[in-house]
Amino acid sequence: MTPERVLLVEDERAQREPLARFLQRSGHEVVEARTGEEGLEELRRHAFAVLVTDLRLPGIDGLELIRRARDLDEDCGLLLITAYASVESAIEALRLGAHDYILKPLILDEVATKVGRLIEQRELRRENARLRAALQRGAGPADDLVADSKAMGEVVAWVRRAASTRATVLVLGETGVGKEVVARAIHAAGPQAAEPFLAVNLAALPVAMVESELFGHERGAFTGAERRREGLLRAAGEGTVFLDEIAELPLEVQPKLLRALEAREVFPLGSDRPVPFQARLIAATHRDLARRVDERRFREDLYYRLNILRIVVPPLRERPEDVPGLVRHLLGRSPGGRGVEVSPEAMRALCGHRWRGNVRELANVLERARILAVEGRIDLPQLPEDVRGQEDGLSLQLAVDRFERGYIAMALELCQGNRQQAARELGISEATLYRRIEKLGLKGHGVARGGEGP
Repeated sequence: MTPERVLLVEDERAQREPLARFLQRSGHEVVEARTGEEGLEELRRHAFAVLVTDLRLPGIDGLELIRRARDLDEDCGLLLITAYASVESAIEALRLGAHDYILKPLILDEVATKVGRLIEQRELRRENARLRAALQRGAGPADDLVADSKAMGEVVAWVRRAASTRATVLVLGETGVGKEVVARAIHAAGPQAAEPFLAVNLAALPVAMVESELFGHERGAFTGAERRREGLLRAAGEGTVFLDEIAELPLEVQPKLLRALEAREVFPLGSDRPVPFQARLIAATHRDLARRVDERRFREDLYYRLNILRIVVPPLRERPEDVPGLVRHLLGRSPGGRGVEVSPEAMRALCGHRWRGNVRELANVLERARILAVEGRIDLPQLPEDVRGQEDGLSLQLAVDRFERGYIAMALELCQGNRQQAARELGISEATLYRRIEKLGLKGHGVARGGEGP
């Protein structure tokens, strides 16, 4: 990661050089200036994450430098150093835009902590600005939810209900169905839409990093921890933290997340004091969490704490009505794809494909087809062979299979995955149910659409 640039303005060499060296060891790139005029020239030439300035300087003093720095770059964090501990100077510094101040004699660790905090606050301000700009453009994450089918209409209704609360949400569904899209839509539709949305895939994190990523750490908490880190739950402010692949959360971290959710506070690594957080949590997985609980691979109490509101995103093969809308949306979002036309034959093939990889697979197929399109038109030759082979996708048999697949999936869910009970409810033998499950691609299907209605 590129070091953040800090401008240090201090006329006393005995104060400036030791502090500069310490900030450099803390992982920052430090530029030194001896006067307010030198500092102002640096601010005009370069962008800085933080300005650290003494109050008393030759020529332009620290207060004037802070005022001009605020005019030049409103994102720059401003820290005033002073040996003159008067209430008036502190108030004036804050009035002019300073974010914090510190008194001499300096404690180097305290300066580094304040600089690190200002950098983190700067990143949060930038993220908020990006989100506000996206909302003003009307291009929010909710636009990615295509809901032409009844099944996705139910998902949208759940999204609206979840957005009106701060309750924890568990999003379930196969890989590639768009669980993060649902999470972002919940965030965008809520009152905290302008706050950060921070996402992490727990399956992609090394086990040793998970706790630090979620709860943060203090400087020196472990080897390589040269800077303090807030962690996602605090860095999101009043926004949303999205934990994808929650089933992969290490067992040793699960009780800590449970306690954090119940107490609304975290213990950063290396600290013995709890710190409160306000973020809302949305978790997601393609795994059967109930089965993981039975296998003692996931804590039962954490499962119930996450499962306050549950949204199940159905696989694309169970909602072919959404395919045309998704095709238009994905091509419109793709660079150079807005003027691409899809032939009726190609659309029939796309609607008939089973999409084992769900929306993610569809997006990849369309990206390839867009590149190969002839005169802005996608036809059968531009589709992969396995997709072209489904051109008869609107046949009666395929429609019957789709209906049967959805009906059996619903029965399995209502019976909580108990296939013997599901067979009785369907009025068929258990052996027949097993054969239909194999034929229709429902093997291992343990989570289906259902639960309480929105």
